[in-house]
Amino acid sequence: MTIDYGSKDTLLRERAVQRLKKRRDFYRHVLAYVSVNGFLVIIWAMTGAAGFFWPIFPMTGWGVGVIMNAWDVYSDDEMDETHIRQEMQRLQKQ
Repeated sequence: MTIDYGSKDTLLRERAVQRLKKRRDFYRHVLAYVSVNGFLVIIWAMTGAAGFFWPIFPMTGWGVGVIMNAWDVYSDDEMDETHIRQEMQRLQKQ
């Protein structure tokens, strides 16, 4: 049984556009992270840099989000027909 997804070039183009959009959104996310956290460090420095470095909390929390976003953008975990068929066979055995 063959599933017709349209032209192979069309499918490849759609995947490429999706990946490029994800990459663009990731760069925006990193820019926002650097800008906001840079501003927080400036606030910390201007209000007594000798004190506790409190910007570490938003930097760490948000940093986890940036790392997860990077994982989503740069990991190659797209499903192909082989993976789909293997999962279908596994489900049939249940």
